[in-house]
Amino acid sequence: MPAPSAPLVRIKKLAWLLDNSIGIPGTRWRIGLDPLFGLIPGLGDLVGAAFSGWILLEAERLGASRPTLLRMLWNVVVETVVGAIPLLGDIFDAAWKANAKNVVLLERHLATPGLQRKQDRAFIAVLVGGLLVGTAATATLGILLLRWILGLF
Repeated sequence: MPAPSAPLVRIKKLAWLLDNSIGIPGTRWRIGLDPLFGLIPGLGDLVGAAFSGWILLEAERLGASRPTLLRMLWNVVVETVVGAIPLLGDIFDAAWKANAKNVVLLERHLATPGLQRKQDRAFIAVLVGGLLVGTAATATLGILLLRWILGLF
């Protein structure tokens, strides 16, 4: 197996720093700087998202497919949105580890691009299906809410 490229090594180091660099004494759990950034209201989550964004940019430069990048972006969006909830979001952020997940996705893509394409297509199909179901559910809820409001007046 060839040695990882310099950009991949930098990505892995940053992901480790953000998600796993600090051991919690007396446990096997590890956290990184990302959940600690989140303790700073407003600004902390933006700093974490910016570092995660840099990892996404580097993944794109290394040739990650668009679907792989979408999967990586999904991890970052979930971590950023849920992480913005005071205290509970920081606990979620420590457990979700979007950057570590994204390194695994990137390495898997770089190692087996053909297999990843199939998995990426399945992910996109599920994502589009979820979007359609979510849109239909929202429209149905809106219609039911409108009928209920009009029924009261």
